[in-house]
Amino acid sequence: MKKNKITIITPVKNDEKNIEKTIRSVLDQSYKNFEYIVVDGKSNDGTLKIIKKFRNKLKYFSKKDKNLWDAINYGIKKSSGEVICILNSNDFFYKNTLKVANRYFNDFKLDYLFGAIKKNRIFYKFEPEKLSYRLNIYPSHSCSFFIKKKLHKMIGLYNTNYDYCSDYDLFYRLFKNKRFKGMSTKKNDVFGKFNMHGMSSKLPFYKFYYYEMKIRYNNGQNLIYLIFLYLIKILNKIRNLFISI
Repeated sequence: MKKNKITIITPVKNDEKNIEKTIRSVLDQSYKNFEYIVVDGKSNDGTLKIIKKFRNKLKYFSKKDKNLWDAINYGIKKSSGEVICILNSNDFFYKNTLKVANRYFNDFKLDYLFGAIKKNRIFYKFEPEKLSYRLNIYPSHSCSFFIKKKLHKMIGLYNTNYDYCSDYDLFYRLFKNKRFKGMSTKKNDVFGKFNMHGMSSKLPFYKFYYYEMKIRYNNGQNLIYLIFLYLIKILNKIRNLFISI
């Protein structure tokens, strides 16, 4: 079986509480043909000190960036792997994640892969053909999405003009090209634990939905349909909030 070199990129800023657990989840992988890049956004807490403890086992850069996506793009440009995965600083892999991902790429000759992840429950089965009309788009970007680096040369990197949801924009550009082959793992092939308190969770839900709809519109979806979808999502959210009271 071919052992693809996998690059994991962790963007981080001021997360001394979680960064070591994230780093160790990568370094403890059973699959060893990987490089690990950590891009620190000039942290002013103890984050960089923790990263430096592992300087012999990873590459790290500390620089100011425009936003999260700018940091990720920098890591991609510095990468040498055939396959790229983003792992945010408050998420972590399970021990065999890279081994399983490599097996899927080999067995199915893939260009990209979505792994199952654990949030408050197991999320899996991403269906790109339903992207244009589903209310909820994908299970996760961090820790579950693997993509061949060569695809970034064809569809571009993450759009740094979006502060939020730029991963969603990347997916749109990816799925428009029917030449690329991707799939989801089986439900029991769980890649990692996704923290529900990341950057997007700090936005009011209506603003998050706004960013999502803006990206849909910029990728060619009908405006009237998007307004309708936006209202449906808002009403669903309000209904769920009342149910939980």
